[in-house]
Amino acid sequence: MSLLNNLFNRGLLGQKCKTCLTLAISRIKLLQNKRDGQLKIMRKEIAQFIQAGQEAIARIRVEHVIRERNIWDAYEILEMFCEFVLARVPILESQRECPSELREAVASIIFAAPRCSDLPDLLHVRNLFAAKYGKEFIAAASELRPDTSVNRTIIEKLSVSTPSAEVKLNILKDIAREYNVYWDSSKTEAEFCKKPEDLLNGPKQIAAPTLAASQPDIRKQSPILEHSNISSSVQQGQFHQSPTVVSSSSQSTAKKPNTPSAKDRIGGPHIGNKETSSQSSDVLEKARAAIAAAERASATARAAAELVNLKFSSVKLEEAKS
Repeated sequence: MSLLNNLFNRGLLGQKCKTCLTLAISRIKLLQNKRDGQLKIMRKEIAQFIQAGQEAIARIRVEHVIRERNIWDAYEILEMFCEFVLARVPILESQRECPSELREAVASIIFAAPRCSDLPDLLHVRNLFAAKYGKEFIAAASELRPDTSVNRTIIEKLSVSTPSAEVKLNILKDIAREYNVYWDSSKTEAEFCKKPEDLLNGPKQIAAPTLAASQPDIRKQSPILEHSNISSSVQQGQFHQSPTVVSSSSQSTAKKPNTPSAKDRIGGPHIGNKETSSQSSDVLEKARAAIAAAERASATARAAAELVNLKFSSVKLEEAKS
């Protein structure tokens, strides 16, 4: 008989599933009572922070309150689903596929089991469902595929997304109203409406003055660049000019003596270049003259040394003869 039950996937839930569901229901009730006391303490602390003017700490603590409240709501729905499945375990055993009226409860338990670490009994129920319906059914419910029927409220309550600013503001107002704390929420509303700055690009108020400050430098340097470009272009034009072009330009200047030519307009820079070149040639001539004088001095020193050597050698010869 047990072999036939195994062939038809029957007898895999039975008493184990009932025991795990019963333990999960009792554990959920204990956790809900514990969270009720924690939520009261946390709300009271937030009211004290608001009264003391420490709104920044209250804005952070309210997220913990929202998280605990969401878990409490999810546990309440799971408790209802566990009782519903517990009452219909014989129907699950008698059918090969999951019944349509139990699909939402079973899929919700499978989805919530790994996300509720305080309820290890749900993991055992999930393993029993995996042995009954296969791993594909478990994966579809865990990954929230389109063909699953997981409860939308459980998905929202067990999500790890940050609560919106409107939700946090409403809960802070409820806490202040509950503990009769006068609170001006304008500062908190302005803080919630503030958009976070882009840390990669940086604030735009700092980038604009730097660009404006760098523009005058470019303007100051632009005449020098224009002067160098003009001089280089003129030099290239003079280098590549043919005699016919020069003669034609001289004729045009003769015809129009009042109009200044390109050479006259750019004469200043060329005169400066000639002066610098003459100065550099003078420096070179002076250096050459100094080198020649040094060579002459070294030649005279060598001649004097040779004379001294000759006198010294003649004196030695005389002494030797005597």
